[in-house]
Amino acid sequence: MSETYTFEEFKGIIERLRAEDGCPWDREQTHASLKPCMSEEAAEVISAVNIYDRTGNSENLAEELGDVLLQVVMHAVIAEEEGIFTMDDVITGVSEKMIRRHPHVFGKVQVSDSGEVLKNWDEIKKKEKTGKEWVDRELPDAVSEVKRHLDRVLEKHEEKVRANAANAVKTPNIP
Repeated sequence: MSETYTFEEFKGIIERLRAEDGCPWDREQTHASLKPCMSEEAAEVISAVNIYDRTGNSENLAEELGDVLLQVVMHAVIAEEEGIFTMDDVITGVSEKMIRRHPHVFGKVQVSDSGEVLKNWDEIKKKEKTGKEWVDRELPDAVSEVKRHLDRVLEKHEEKVRANAANAVKTPNIP
């Protein structure tokens, strides 16, 4: 790694890519068009965690987490352009959620083990979702959509493996 970037610099890179004189592909992206990318990147994080668990090699994990971060920031920048919310809103929302859902850390609730933490988490989450049941109704369709995205990812991966195998047969091993 030759240079270290801050979160704000990274966000600035994404904003530059989406600027009028930026990248045509990045400028064309919408929340909807990025859905397959998010599905694929989430699967790649899981793959990277599996590699890390088996080998201790974290290089791929850092890269794939960066790709998920790219997706999050891209969605937030698009939302800012649309005037619906900002990256600060995203960070504030998740920060407030973590504080609310951890009253044993940020409040006066006592817990004896992680089982109690999860029980409290579920109760707090249930209260937060009251009146928002429509969100849960969308989940089955979203899961089906993710499965379709990942089926396409697997097809592309299998094509790549076949192409690599075909090239390996054509190219002799030269030390």
